[in-house]
Amino acid sequence: MGALDYLYYFCTIPTTKTKLKTMQTVEIKVKMDCDGCERIVRNAVSNMKGVKSVDINRKQSKVTVIGCVDPNKVLRRIKGTGKKRAEFWPYVPQHVVSYPHAAGVYDKRAPAGYVRNVQTVPTSQETEEKFMSLFSEDNVNACSIM
Repeated sequence: MGALDYLYYFCTIPTTKTKLKTMQTVEIKVKMDCDGCERIVRNAVSNMKGVKSVDINRKQSKVTVIGCVDPNKVLRRIKGTGKKRAEFWPYVPQHVVSYPHAAGVYDKRAPAGYVRNVQTVPTSQETEEKFMSLFSEDNVNACSIM
């Protein structure tokens, strides 16, 4: 680093430096009824800086944006088009969730094969029974861990 570089960094305002955004995929749930709604959302998002591609699936009410963008800015831009009920994609594939039929996970409005992305924690009874079965009271020296 030379003297000119030192003076350059010394004289520049630190707030002008921008963070580099990484390439990411943003999925948003938006209710779209017609071609006009789809076109408005597509134009609003595709004009953003850093967007590489926009994929809209009207049947699933899903907008997928790929690029170097901030997810919150994409959501705000979509809400600015009049789609006030837009939200981040709340669903995951059914085979990923350990308890897909637990309370709060199943959603009737979810597309086929998807459930809500909710972390289900086993109840304390299940974990307690698991730990109790590791040790035997009949033979104290026997342990199923070893």
